[in-house]
Amino acid sequence: MIERYTLSEMARIWSEENTYQKWLEIEIETAAVMSELGQIPREAANKIRTNARFTVERIHQIEQRTRHDMLAFLEAVNENLGEESKYVHLGLTSSDVKDTATSLLLKEAGEFIIDELKHLRDAIGNKAVEHKDTLMVGRTHGIHGEPLTFGLKLAVWYEEIKRQLARMEFALQEIAVGQLSGAVGTYANIDPEVEIRVCERLNLRPARVSSQILQRDRHAFFLSVLANIASSVDKFATEIRNLQRTDILEVEEAFKKGQKGSSAMPHKKNPIVSEQMSGLSRIVRANAIVGFENVALWHERDMTHSSAERVVLPDSTTLVYYMLRKFTTIIKELGVHQDRMRENLGRTLGLVFSQKVMLALVEKGLLREEAYAYVQSNALRAWEERCDFKELLLQDKRVMNHLTPEELDGIFHYEDYLIHIDKVFSRIGLLV
Repeated sequence: MIERYTLSEMARIWSEENTYQKWLEIEIETAAVMSELGQIPREAANKIRTNARFTVERIHQIEQRTRHDMLAFLEAVNENLGEESKYVHLGLTSSDVKDTATSLLLKEAGEFIIDELKHLRDAIGNKAVEHKDTLMVGRTHGIHGEPLTFGLKLAVWYEEIKRQLARMEFALQEIAVGQLSGAVGTYANIDPEVEIRVCERLNLRPARVSSQILQRDRHAFFLSVLANIASSVDKFATEIRNLQRTDILEVEEAFKKGQKGSSAMPHKKNPIVSEQMSGLSRIVRANAIVGFENVALWHERDMTHSSAERVVLPDSTTLVYYMLRKFTTIIKELGVHQDRMRENLGRTLGLVFSQKVMLALVEKGLLREEAYAYVQSNALRAWEERCDFKELLLQDKRVMNHLTPEELDGIFHYEDYLIHIDKVFSRIGLLV
């Protein structure tokens, strides 16, 4: 179940109350700018700022009759005004207000997501530094490869979240755009200077050119960045789910007092939150497809994008915000079983050193193909017969004609895999 307290801010942002308030703010600032330019009486603009208001309930009542949300909104506002009401929405079309308001809402939601990305970045960074030298086996194709450290695995995530943060900041710039260009974007009934000044007051950039709407490539890009972020969380969560498997059990999600993992099997401790992250990421990625579908509209606009955006924009921002908060908690509370990591590292009986042995033989003058064949034959036998790889090498004259026992012994040290870890951490800013 998604906890309500984690979603309260997003719920507020996407509430009808806040959406209509953004509409009203745009209408008020438009009237104010028009008065400054001498296009409407200053007194009228002042009265609009002072008296313009609405209730969601009244808008709903009027919309039952008008079947048009913007006209219902304007009628509800104008009920609180006198003669000055004729200057509300002057020269504007619905999309001027709606699209500009949507940009404000996405900007507000995006800023919360940026904050959560920073929290996750820091949580991963702290955990990476904590386990910078915690040895574990690296896996490729699901098969043991060579040793690395758990901190290095997390350092890769840390750098990825930094990239996602940069993308989100850029996406916020892309979407922080407003338009007040009138029907079909010609400014026939509104001065372009009004757009410039109103957008400046709203901390938005005016679109350089628009049709009747802001172009939906902006929204598609914003949704694609959210999908990319969700995919990173999915990737991290999938790794935790794999590492928590009983036969690996190197990390575990926190299991709180009183928590239960299965209705049938009392022993179960499942990576339930990580699984939730993977599931929710699928929704965010699917929503990004809707964003791309919304790019191609008829002529200067149609309405096919509108109904879809009312779902995918609130849902995607809310889900990504929630996922980032939850996964930050997973990272902070993650159980790391260093003893199990060391145990698993030795399960292949020294095979993780195969490349180092091969390279040592190459340094002694063997061709790479020849060295590879010598090492591989011993490695396969060690795995099939479950015997120690190093002992087999010591018995192989093809190998020992080129290496001394002391040289071979010097190869089999896990610490050799740590020699450049500090350089990597320094390069990404985790060590100073």
